[in-house]
Amino acid sequence: MAKIIIGISGRIASGKDTVANYIIEKYGAKQFKFSKVLRDILQRIYQEVSRDNLQKLSLLLRQMFGDDMLAKVVYNDILNTKEDIIVIDGVRRLPDIEILRPIEGFKLFFIDAAIGTRYERIIQRSENIDDRNKTFETFKKEEEAETEIYIDGLKNVSDYVIDNNSNIDDLHKQIDNIILNLKNS
Repeated sequence: MAKIIIGISGRIASGKDTVANYIIEKYGAKQFKFSKVLRDILQRIYQEVSRDNLQKLSLLLRQMFGDDMLAKVVYNDILNTKEDIIVIDGVRRLPDIEILRPIEGFKLFFIDAAIGTRYERIIQRSENIDDRNKTFETFKKEEEAETEIYIDGLKNVSDYVIDNNSNIDDLHKQIDNIILNLKNS
């Protein structure tokens, strides 16, 4: 079987981690996250891992090293792994796609969900320290941050759009159908 490399994109709390975790658990995929580099740096310099700090650090690193800096890190990590199925979580920009698209077996999944659904998910999950007490207005403002504004454009260049407005069984069914299609192609 040829490698299957799945880039996952979508707005905040659209279900990217849910999709990635399902593929990891069911299909034994190896995961790479764009945010891992940022989280590692923030933890190493003893700074709070908040969405605001992640966004600021991402902007600073991209200003210094180029918009595709995080994609290059992930690209090199992929070249050094032997797994047949790889999930890349957190693809956010077209320069990311320009780096990743040439990798044989790469497909981009865009996870789509309504803003109200995503807001409810973010306050329930508390992935970042500042999530649980977030207001809807704050959530909408975060979606306008420089690190988030290009994500919708990736929907137009994705290989698959997954609708995550229903239940978990429907989500899993969509993923299984795509994986089966990729395995058979």
